[in-house]
Amino acid sequence: MKKTNGRNDALGGFASGATLGGTVSQYLEKQNIYKQGTPAPTLFYIQEGGVAGYPLRMSTAVALTSSSIRTIKKEKMLQMLRTGNATSNSLVAYLLSSAKNFRDQVSELLTSSAEQRLARVLLRLSHLDKSGPPLVEIPAVNHQVLAEMVGTTRPRINFFMNRFRRKGYINYDGGLEVRQSLRKVLRRG
Repeated sequence: MKKTNGRNDALGGFASGATLGGTVSQYLEKQNIYKQGTPAPTLFYIQEGGVAGYPLRMSTAVALTSSSIRTIKKEKMLQMLRTGNATSNSLVAYLLSSAKNFRDQVSELLTSSAEQRLARVLLRLSHLDKSGPPLVEIPAVNHQVLAEMVGTTRPRINFFMNRFRRKGYINYDGGLEVRQSLRKVLRRG
């Protein structure tokens, strides 16, 4: 699932998500949205907030921040997809983008160090792109959650986060400030 910071880039003009139907639920930080192994009769659309998880319920999704999630029955979504309207076109575009992102993440696991993968996760969570601001603050993320996202252990995350802080790439006092300079970690090979 994708962190949106209140924006809905993935589904274009459907910022409210109201055209998708379904029901909206509120989740607190660190609250489970769904758990691994549970039946998957619905889709989830993140209207606001941030969530860590995978597109299939092969894992547990946990709210990184207080989040507003729209739950849509699969049958309703399939019906909307068959009509070929703007909603279905936007959803297909989002799914294709998600598939590419998932493929890229698998490639990262195979070719990048744990330190580089952590840097990518932090940059992704902060939505820092090359033309973005020099500094973005995001809610502090639990190191165990980061370890699961990166594919390493919590002690390694602690080690890298301390290194990033010493080098001035990040700062965390309450929230987590991620600086554009963190990109330097990605250039090391």
